[in-house]
Amino acid sequence: MRFASLGSGSQGNGTLVEKDRTCILVDCGFTLAETEQRLARLGKRPEDIAAIVISHEHGDHVSGVGPLAKKYGMAVWATAGAAQHNWLRRLPTLQRFSSHRPFVIGDLQVQPFPVPHDAREPAHFVFSDGVRKIGVLTDTGSSTPHIEQCLTGCDALMLESNHDSDMLANGAYTKKLKKRVAGQYGHLSNRQSAELLSKLDCSKLQHLVAMHLSAKNNTPQLAREALSNALGCAPDWIGIADQDLGLEWRKIY
Repeated sequence: MRFASLGSGSQGNGTLVEKDRTCILVDCGFTLAETEQRLARLGKRPEDIAAIVISHEHGDHVSGVGPLAKKYGMAVWATAGAAQHNWLRRLPTLQRFSSHRPFVIGDLQVQPFPVPHDAREPAHFVFSDGVRKIGVLTDTGSSTPHIEQCLTGCDALMLESNHDSDMLANGAYTKKLKKRVAGQYGHLSNRQSAELLSKLDCSKLQHLVAMHLSAKNNTPQLAREALSNALGCAPDWIGIADQDLGLEWRKIY
């Protein structure tokens, strides 16, 4: 199995997970041209994508789904709540999943789980080939015992480290936006991500990638410092999914 990022942040998100002949795109918040270019950078064509799996309906995650799916006839999977959004509900290839039930796309098993976020029915995922597991968690304002149960024992984790609490509190965001980001249904801070990580069995972990970093309220250095302290590893072992450059392919064995 392997995974990569087209880009991660408030300006657009897209994650690739691949096993043998099955390549899944998690979310797509880029224009059609951008998506094609970012896929090419990772050596993939849109025709290689078996399906798009949606975490939630916010624009930085789904604004590019419709154009991509329509042009290339891709299957799109979403929860019933997310599927109500105008960008998704008219797609002829739309399929619905329950955030409490696993499903299969080609060579990949998909285990969704619900997350606390200010969307209609948000979910994130653990992808597996039956032996190895890749956990993906962004866009959640807090952790839950169920999230921790789903993510424990993964071989790779793509984990939100959205903001540094001090930078957010002292930054230029409005009071309302600060409250939303830091709230129970907003985004994980570096400290919250580290606390979540400390509760997991990381004995099999081969890769840890910090995701969805805020351009205004975080830095890669701060995210790495928090996560490496929780994991007991060198800071530069922690990967960063960049907004513009994404993340190159990483394999798990």
